Amino acid sequence: MNGTNESKYIQQHLANERTFLAWIRTAIAIIGIGFLTTSLHYNSLQADVVQDRIAVSISAVSIIIGLVIIIGSTVNYYRTRRHINTQTFVSADAFIKMMAIVATIVLIFVTVYFFILN
Repeated sequence: MNGTNESKYIQQHLANERTFLAWIRTAIAIIGIGFLTTSLHYNSLQADVVQDRIAVSISAVSIIIGLVIIIGSTVNYYRTRRHINTQTFVSADAFIKMMAIVATIVLIFVTVYFFILN
């Protein structure tokens, strides 16, 4: 039976694809947080220049972070695919640490925004 190099590692490739899709869902959720924050802000009765800037900043930062996650996860997917095929897999430790920091920053922005709003 003739198979490609990738067919030898089907389960690893499928796991890599699931991980990629999980990162895409995470990016969409982070972008959604930005839109939700802005939407909630502009639908509230209180309006302040500082709050407006914070809401817009949260939205902009969320969009940028979401795009970075999409680009980073795509790069990581192809890097992992190559490493699986060559049996030289190295975990994405730096990428995971970066994403944890990014998620923390987004949560801090949203938390600060909601404390200022109330």
